[in-house]
Amino acid sequence: MVCEVFDVPASSYYEHKQLSKQINVKRLEQRSKIKELFKDSRYSAGSRTLLGMMRELGYEIGRFKVMSLMREAKLISKQPGPHRYKTAQVERPDIPNHLDREFDVSALDSVWCGDITYIWAEGRWHYLAVVLDLYRRRVVSWALSARPDAELAIKALDMVYEQRGRPQGVMFHSDQGSQYASRLFRQRLWRYRMTQSMNRRGNCWDNAPMERLFRSLKSEWVPVTGYMSKAEAQRDISFYLMDYYNWRRPHQFNNGVPPAKAEDLSNLLSGIS
Repeated sequence: MVCEVFDVPASSYYEHKQLSKQINVKRLEQRSKIKELFKDSRYSAGSRTLLGMMRELGYEIGRFKVMSLMREAKLISKQPGPHRYKTAQVERPDIPNHLDREFDVSALDSVWCGDITYIWAEGRWHYLAVVLDLYRRRVVSWALSARPDAELAIKALDMVYEQRGRPQGVMFHSDQGSQYASRLFRQRLWRYRMTQSMNRRGNCWDNAPMERLFRSLKSEWVPVTGYMSKAEAQRDISFYLMDYYNWRRPHQFNNGVPPAKAEDLSNLLSGIS
């Protein structure tokens, strides 16, 4: 009726309506890239992580647009909700909590954190020891074993000590696990001239960066059903810790820069070759 009033053929109206539905090529490209990055993260990355990855690739995009594109693509992160932890205020008298939650350190190889978690592989539990440099939250070593003994923690410590050039004056912080309180491990710290620091008993917040790393590993990467073999677990966990987490995954502590890249940038700015 409106077309008749203005003496416009109905065919012209429908042609104009069809042309107005032009495909937004740029938006399709961005959505496709977000789906690719989401798949690479094993369906775990949220809007904030995807935003960092997109900006790392040179895309000029905001978080709200990332959220909109995720809704269009029906992408839902599998990150779990918050967990309520038990806390305690009792300290081990012979190994005090020297770090005292001062996680923001100012120098490379000044504070290392260690912890052990469990991984299902070959139909049984295996144990993963990881060492994290607090300066840029970079994973600096790890070890996997079928036994959660002191040798596992020592293996991870020896690896990082040699790879980082045998640094001096390092503080090593951990929870009150028997591996880190053992005579063998404490003797190794003494040999390396390292200061030992421990959580208060039952208070995981005293080692929050390590707990956050393990949460990311298990919620983002490790299959729910575990691994078929120990060799498969080693390959997959090694790729996540030393490649994806260190070099690709944006880290909020580093303003969206992956830990290894943030460390290299800090070294460049400080003049370290």
